[in-house]
Amino acid sequence: MAGAPTLPGPVGADVTLGELGERGLIERVRRGLGVPRDDVLVGIGDDAALLAWPRGDLLLTTDALVEDVHFRRATATLREIGAKALAVNISDVAAMGGEPRFAVLALAIPATRPVSEVDELYAGLGEVAARYGVALVGGDTCASPDRLVLTITLVGRIEGPALCRSGARPGDAILVTGSLGASAAGLAILERGSVPAPAEALATVLRAHRWPTPRVAEGRVIRASGLATAMIDLSDGLATDLDHIAVESRVGAVVRLQALPIDEATRVVARALGADPHAWAVSGGEDYELLFTASPDTAGTLAARVTAETGTPVSLIGEICPAGQGLAFVDETGRPAVVQPGFEHFR
Repeated sequence: MAGAPTLPGPVGADVTLGELGERGLIERVRRGLGVPRDDVLVGIGDDAALLAWPRGDLLLTTDALVEDVHFRRATATLREIGAKALAVNISDVAAMGGEPRFAVLALAIPATRPVSEVDELYAGLGEVAARYGVALVGGDTCASPDRLVLTITLVGRIEGPALCRSGARPGDAILVTGSLGASAAGLAILERGSVPAPAEALATVLRAHRWPTPRVAEGRVIRASGLATAMIDLSDGLATDLDHIAVESRVGAVVRLQALPIDEATRVVARALGADPHAWAVSGGEDYELLFTASPDTAGTLAARVTAETGTPVSLIGEICPAGQGLAFVDETGRPAVVQPGFEHFR
């Protein structure tokens, strides 16, 4: 086809997606597609694309949730699955400092499933849509041979410059909203089946895993302040998502493990399972908090503003450093600690 993009290569005839990895695949596609049109202000590589529009710039993002990859029917209701599918897309718009507006859903589902299952899915979708002011305006349905797949495309709007992953500078403070590790603790409970911990703690971490809270208001405050330099949502884990900022901004980073905000419920569950809550906070993923950077002179002011306007606590967890220093996590003595990377598809 004339004008069709050609992916860079070869990478080797026998290289698999598993060997290339998700990040390698994304970069290969980005290089293959080349320079976008002038009205594409931010393209592949961030939480959402930013598109120039006469009546205000638009944000465009999409995410797929696949049965037995992102969720298991044995551990989540269809209402929860529907709600989470929309929430994770809303979180991408929040990570750019935008406002979610319109969504479409492509639903693949086996023909043998009862219609009541679709009703339950849409009940969850509708609940989250109403909470965040999103209009579900269409989509597509098709038969799947053996599993449920939900793919949502979300359009958001933004007034003024978006916050991207590429603006962090050496010396910037690293901040994060809310708390980390609760979703991973909830998943650990579901995989374990029975955990000897107080019911209140179990309920808290299970809700964090099943019903994530996109930080839309927080993202808008952070962007509108003009004080933040970069931002991303924590979907794949702090280690992986901070590395996204480091790569796009061409910087390094140091994170203090003891500074990570971990709530008491997560710590209680970790003690019951003999697990390290810091490992969940660093590598667990699906917290959907906002990780952002700001000048050390204004970071405290920005953190206080976010908390004052939204009620969400903000923690300072580290500093951006020159690229040559890499990405490091340090313990309470300042010594480097070994951490596991977060989630990555194809690995």
